Amino acid sequence: MAKTNKLSFSPQKVTKSFLAVLPERSKSVLKKRFGLDEDVPKMTLEAIGKSYKITRERVRQIENSALSAIRKSPVYGHYKAVFDELKNLMHEFGAIVHEQDFLEHISKDKHFQNHVNFFLVLGEEFERLKEDDEFKHRWTIDSEMSKKVEESLKSLYKSLSEEDLISESEMIIKLFDHLKHISKEARDEELARRWLSLSKNIDKNSLGEWGIAHSPNIKTRGIRDLAYLILRRHGSPMHFEEVAKAIQKVFGKEANVATCHNELIKDKRFVLVGRGLYALSKWGYERGNVRDIIRIIIGKDGPQTKEDILKKVLRERYVKENTVLVNLQNSRYFKKDKDGKYSIA
Repeated sequence: MAKTNKLSFSPQKVTKSFLAVLPERSKSVLKKRFGLDEDVPKMTLEAIGKSYKITRERVRQIENSALSAIRKSPVYGHYKAVFDELKNLMHEFGAIVHEQDFLEHISKDKHFQNHVNFFLVLGEEFERLKEDDEFKHRWTIDSEMSKKVEESLKSLYKSLSEEDLISESEMIIKLFDHLKHISKEARDEELARRWLSLSKNIDKNSLGEWGIAHSPNIKTRGIRDLAYLILRRHGSPMHFEEVAKAIQKVFGKEANVATCHNELIKDKRFVLVGRGLYALSKWGYERGNVRDIIRIIIGKDGPQTKEDILKKVLRERYVKENTVLVNLQNSRYFKKDKDGKYSIA
């Protein structure tokens, strides 16, 4: 069994004392239900029912009756310190905790965790809040505090857009902005991280950036999403070969160079700005070839000199000056007036 220094007592010893007050079948049901025997996983009500040839509802009744019997027994009061210790630890976690994170903080050993989970179910101070569309399985010792945290996480989620990618420190500040009713003394960064982990709508990607959990920036689905994160972090245009190599280096995922190029071409988040060079459209780059860029510039700013057009095109595209001039001198698309300014033909 993995050792832990998070608890001062032996969970197995305490469990043995609790189970000793029960008749054999009740004891066996709780062992199966909570996985309290070594190398025996937790069993569902249905599975236990089949093993005893009884209904799942009858198993539930036996379970509830057994828990009630332990709570009413003298041994329950004898181990009050056990529940107090878990309560204090949960308080340090911010009074509302993500179930699995809390158990793993106490011990990495699954069997050890099963015993602690059994105490949480047994203890009258603890309330389990079931997983729903917005939050994961969680426990609380303060229903008012849990409501405040959950309301703040909901409002934080509503304030985010699909495109948002936020550093962890900034996300923590945003959460505290929504937790205005929490005292300054309670504004602990580690607590904020733990509270953020409760939400199913807010999550972080493998680069540690936070956003809406289902957005492609957080839940990456393929090469193009990884390429977006690479380019965003790089901050300037990259050749598709460089992008493929960076995906391998940063994410440890194979990225075929040709596949990477094809994915970038198809996605509107990327703009081809030079020979094999890609930028993000959110950086302000227009889509299209050099001729298209010239047309956009003239359409927006009116007739302009060759020098002005050249300067503006080269901000948009990594190409040779001659490439711009050749396009500009094509009379099918552009015409030059007596003042030496070019307009659309």
